[in-house]
Amino acid sequence: MTVWDRPEPPTRPVPLDRERIVAAAVALADEGGLEAVSLRKVAARLNAGPMRLYGFISTKEELFDLMVDEVQAEILPEERPGDWREALRVLAHRTRRAALRHEWLADLLGGRPSLGPNGLAVTEATLAALDGLADIDTVMRAVETVSAYSTGAIRREIANLRAERATGLSKRDWQRASGPHVTKMLATGRFPALAKAVHDGTDVDAETSFTTGLDWVLDAVAAKLAPPPG
Repeated sequence: MTVWDRPEPPTRPVPLDRERIVAAAVALADEGGLEAVSLRKVAARLNAGPMRLYGFISTKEELFDLMVDEVQAEILPEERPGDWREALRVLAHRTRRAALRHEWLADLLGGRPSLGPNGLAVTEATLAALDGLADIDTVMRAVETVSAYSTGAIRREIANLRAERATGLSKRDWQRASGPHVTKMLATGRFPALAKAVHDGTDVDAETSFTTGLDWVLDAVAAKLAPPPG
């Protein structure tokens, strides 16, 4: 029986339910990452004994599943865009913004599908955007492709944010500190393609990079959805 199907135990002197447990766990993760979340710490925040939580949740993995589903509710748009590209674009950007609010989400993206009600609703919205445009296998591959791009880009952005906090150096500060070493290495002539990128490439912010890459992926999906010529 999954955590979604298991009934909650009766209320005891300290009011407790899965909603309060998940809210406390999300708050802990927002403050200190997934490593800050344990059933013991969640119980302490709720002024309840740790054993009480096992009546609601069997493992920390189940707790993580519930936390992800809670945040998935932030990803669902209020209205469904009519165009499939806009629908997938909106879902991708809302996923990115949710991960920036809850950085721990990046660590849990890309795993097994979320089976909670909100996770299933996000999957339904994603598939519904492409419904009828191609056979179901093509639709599934398209969804996987967009998801793989979004997950990778989001994880990279979150990793950079964590590095900034860990080192105390912004992206610009890190580039300036690394500049002499990079300049020396490029001067060897061993990295001509990299030198061209460094000297001639345009540095863009994370949101612009995400948007551009997403549009390119959607262009590729559109080409696969288009009927063959002739």
